[in-house]
Parts: sequence; C-alpha cells; structure tokens
Amino acid sequence: MSADMGEKGGDGDGGESGVAKTVRNTGVAVLGFGCLLLPVVLVGGAVVVIIFGGLGVLLAPLIALILLFGGGGGSHSDADNEATANEVVAIMQGDGKDPLDESTVPEDLVQPIEDAGKECETIGPVVIVSQIEFASGYNSKMVGPDGEKGISQLPPAVFEKYGKDDDDNGKVSAEDDVDSIRAQGRFMCDLADEAQNALDTAKVKGNVLDLTLAAYKVGMDAVLAAKGVPQTNEALGYVAAVRAQFAKYAGVAAPPPGATPGVTPTPTETRKTTTS
Repeated sequence: MSADMGEKGGDGDGGESGVAKTVRNTGVAVLGFGCLLLPVVLVGGAVVVIIFGGLGVLLAPLIALILLFGGGGGSHSDADNEATANEVVAIMQGDGKDPLDESTVPEDLVQPIEDAGKECETIGPVVIVSQIEFASGYNSKMVGPDGEKGISQLPPAVFEKYGKDDDDNGKVSAEDDVDSIRAQGRFMCDLADEAQNALDTAKVKGNVLDLTLAAYKVGMDAVLAAKGVPQTNEALGYVAAVRAQFAKYAGVAAPPPGATPGVTPTPTETRKTTTS
C-alpha cells in the first residue's frame, strides 16, 4: 500500500514546524489503517496533499489547521497549534461520543441529529452527522444509484424497516430529513448491538464503532466473514472518511466564523445527483 504526498508553497526556508511533524508522524497511524488514511492538511503555508492508497479520495475537513495560516504572524503559537493537531487526531481515533458543536450543523437539523445520537450509548450525534455529510452533503433530494433517498441515503429496505413519522407530519418519507436521520440512528444502534455481540463472542476483533461503521457500509455479514473490519478500500475508506469529520463536528478544527454550516466539501460532492 502506498500514499502519494506532495507539498506546494511553503515559506522558502525548508523548515518544518512542530505541527507539520505532528501531522506527518501521527497521520499514518490514524485508525491503524497504515497509508490508507492521510488527509489534506494546511501546514505553515504549505499545502500537503495526501491520498488514500489508490482511491484518490481527499479528506479536507480533517485537521483543519487553518490556525496556521496567519501570514506567518498568527496569534496562536506553534505549541498551541501542535496541541490542536494532537486533539484532532485523538478525537478522530476516539469513540465518537464528543458533544456536537451545534454551530457546525444547519440549525434545522440540530435537534434530529441530537435525537438520533441518543438512540443508544454507542452512537453519538457526531457520528450521525459525519455519516450524513459523507452520504449526501446535506442534500435531502439526493437519489443514490441503488434507490437510496434523502439526507441519510439509507437503502430502501433499511428505511422501510427503521423509518417512522418522527416529525408527526402524517407521513413517513426518506426525503423528510427528520424521518431519515432518526431512521439512520436506529439502524446504527442495531448494528452496534450486533457488533458488540460479535465482539463479546469473539467472532470479530476491533472496536465496536469501527465494526458498526463498516457494517453500515458493507453489511454485517461481510464484517463477520472478515472477523473484523474488512480490509477493503470500500470498508476501510468509509470508516476513515466518517472519522475524518469527527473533530469538525466536535468543535475542534471547526469552520471559521461566518462559514456556512454543513457545506465542507466531501467525496460525495462529485457524485451525480438526481431527483425523482
């Protein structure tokens, strides 16, 4: 497995800041996925572009160290920025239970995301919203290649099972943000229960959140067959891409003041969108 990394720009002195070293040294270890996950990072005026293995997927939101772009004279010290970088990595590797920074989410979606993150202890709102951004980029009208609809892009059979009239508007619809998000939360919690049971019975190895995310993407049967997170680009890439959003939605490396919540570019923005 290999990664492509290049630097553009820079301050011309060939030096490397402590944050750059932190990002470089810790990035490879994130999630234990080796070179699969390395983000785009902004370090002291240099744009370091690191690609997922052969996937060509760029994860801009991770380690949003825009703090470093103070024209060389920002108010944050290098030590402060290095601490921020370390915090971002810790959140990315964590259990996803950090409190949601409501300012990073469109106002009308805060409550359903919070509610979906209370369905069970394992799945928090930061996980839910990170999945949403990856799945649809907050596009309620997106229709996926296999009939997935709505902001959470649940497969039709999954929404049929878990969807309810959660906003009491008299209908159950995958294109209703509240119904879609709450169904996502219930589905994730069921998967988390299955993943925990598989861990308890030694059928799989890993941690419950990674297993749950992988099952959400490729199915629990694939996780059980692999005895853990399947070592495929699809499974590993999804787990990594969702985790890459955690710090932003936890309020660390969040968008700068005045930015529109919920519009950080993701791989899904290149996906063709159709409406029914």
